Amino acid sequence: MPSGRRNRHRATGVPLRHSLLARLMASSALVAVCSITATAWLTAQGASESISVEQGETLAVDTRINDALLGYAAQHTSWSGVQPVVDRLAEETGRRIVLTTENRAPLADSDDAGAPLPPRASSVVDPLAVDVSSAAEGADRIDPRAVGPFELPEEERERLREAAERAASCLFDTYAIGARVEEAPGGRPFVALPEDESGFYDPFCGQEALASPTPTEEEALQELNALIGKCLEPSGLEALYTIDPMTGEGMFYPVPGAPSAPEDPGTRSEEPERGDDPGPPEAVPPTAEPSLAPDPGADEPSGGADPRVASCVDESRRAQLASYVAPSALLFIDDPGDASPMGIALSREGWLRIGGVALLVLVLTVGVSVAVSTRLVRPVRSLTTAVRRMGSGAGARRVEVRDSGEIGRLAAAFNEMAEHLERLERQRKDMISDVSHELRTPLSNLRGWLEAAQDGVTELSAERTAMLVEETLLLQRIIDDLRDLALADAGRLDLALEPVDLHRLVGQAVASHSLTAETAGVRLVADAGPGVVPIADRARLLQAVGNLVGNAIRHTPEGGTVTVRGRRDGADALIEVADTGTGISAEDLPHVFGRFWRADKSRNRRTGGSGLGLAIVRNIAELHGGGASAAHAPGGGAAFTVRVPLAGPAGPAEAPDGAPEPAAGPGADPGG
Repeated sequence: MPSGRRNRHRATGVPLRHSLLARLMASSALVAVCSITATAWLTAQGASESISVEQGETLAVDTRINDALLGYAAQHTSWSGVQPVVDRLAEETGRRIVLTTENRAPLADSDDAGAPLPPRASSVVDPLAVDVSSAAEGADRIDPRAVGPFELPEEERERLREAAERAASCLFDTYAIGARVEEAPGGRPFVALPEDESGFYDPFCGQEALASPTPTEEEALQELNALIGKCLEPSGLEALYTIDPMTGEGMFYPVPGAPSAPEDPGTRSEEPERGDDPGPPEAVPPTAEPSLAPDPGADEPSGGADPRVASCVDESRRAQLASYVAPSALLFIDDPGDASPMGIALSREGWLRIGGVALLVLVLTVGVSVAVSTRLVRPVRSLTTAVRRMGSGAGARRVEVRDSGEIGRLAAAFNEMAEHLERLERQRKDMISDVSHELRTPLSNLRGWLEAAQDGVTELSAERTAMLVEETLLLQRIIDDLRDLALADAGRLDLALEPVDLHRLVGQAVASHSLTAETAGVRLVADAGPGVVPIADRARLLQAVGNLVGNAIRHTPEGGTVTVRGRRDGADALIEVADTGTGISAEDLPHVFGRFWRADKSRNRRTGGSGLGLAIVRNIAELHGGGASAAHAPGGGAAFTVRVPLAGPAGPAEAPDGAPEPAAGPGADPGG
């Protein structure tokens, strides 16, 4: 095995014999080998019995002649004027072309001599029953050029063409989309979009002007839907045939709520039944803004509709178009000088041999497919059941899959996801409990003092007013911190990147907290040399440093020291805030950046803070592509370090216009 393939296999961690790819390849190879062997054997055995088709006849010429005559039949009610067309095709292809009725009464013949007809017709020309070998893949058997009553008069064409040209011009001017105006067989103009912009819809470009059927189409649709309803009436089913101005094709929709037969998963199609006429206005996404996505509220066309509905729609369309097209005719294509065309014949033994081998290959294919699919579907069903249980709110459920391949790894990943969701749910409940507690304490203080003042029990002195203001500031800090964390969790905490002088940033952080430190009797020291200039969001980085400094001051006793250092460490810029306070125990170090975490589990507010500051510090550092860490400071206390790359985050980030800048200062310290 080549080394590249061996390395790729090793990266998946799945042994090759257990790999899903290996199983599928092995089953496919087995079926292919058996099929090829059987085909080769049949070819060798039946070579003496098969006869080649006429020399000089090619599929391309036959298809061209057949398509030209189908187009004539789709647009004319009789064959009376087809002779010039037959003569032109015969001259261009050098073939003899004969059209007859189904009873072989001549309609047109390119050979004036009237030579005898071949014993077998090349094809049947019927625009309402196109041969499946001539129809496009996925199309129905009605020629798209057979539009009948859906053909638009010149007045309606001109009106729709003007609207389509305006829409195409607007799409190009507004979105630089190279749309062009094309015309469906019925004469309806529509805006054709490039393949990569397929489905783009903007009502402000006037595309809605093409959404409604014209009076001619309305009349034809009423007639067709009446025929469909009459056909479906005995079965109790309902369907609606509509037109689609975005593609110029037709499609039908089962009416919601109507009964339908169970759908065969093997015949499910992702595409709607397509016709030859312009399609439904409902297919246009009814949205107020340009969109490439379908409207989730709109009914989807039924590509896997009840066979009775599809049959009635097809039958009704044929009945409506029957009087607008030429009757079916037999087409004979022959070399002018060849009077003895040859056919293909097999003996009875040959047919039996082909049938027996085909049956054997079919049984083998079905057997291998059932065996492989059963082993694959069983664990997938278990996963589906677990996912539905989780979606219904019944809780996460583990899946047991005895498989060493990709399916087993998928089950393991699902189980890990389920455990993660359980952890998130527990964290969510804990956070709600913490938030309610953090908000209840200051609110209770505010309410108690205000009610006491209102009842005349006490007077609001300057000292008590200052205390109430401090409680409101605490509430504001908690709310601001929760907002920042919510933005970070949603991936919307954007950065406005710029060169940031670390020396000036550290100095500003120390200056903004100097009054708080002086009040607490703590010495605040800045130690950052010049020349360290990372690419960062200055306001967010200042917010992170401010959180660390405020946290250090609160946990440092009077007479202690808080030192803020800034330096370069390889390709990173480091900001360290060290204090000589109470420090952090080794078992608490992994948890200090958690939300609402405190070493003191009693939830007292002796040290203040919202309990969210350190979590915000970590989020800001990680958003810059760095990280935050905590450790014991030499000589006692704690040291918090923020590391950010000098070159900035790996991905571009820019704060949107009008985004609020985080405050930094004594009055807006988020706290830890």
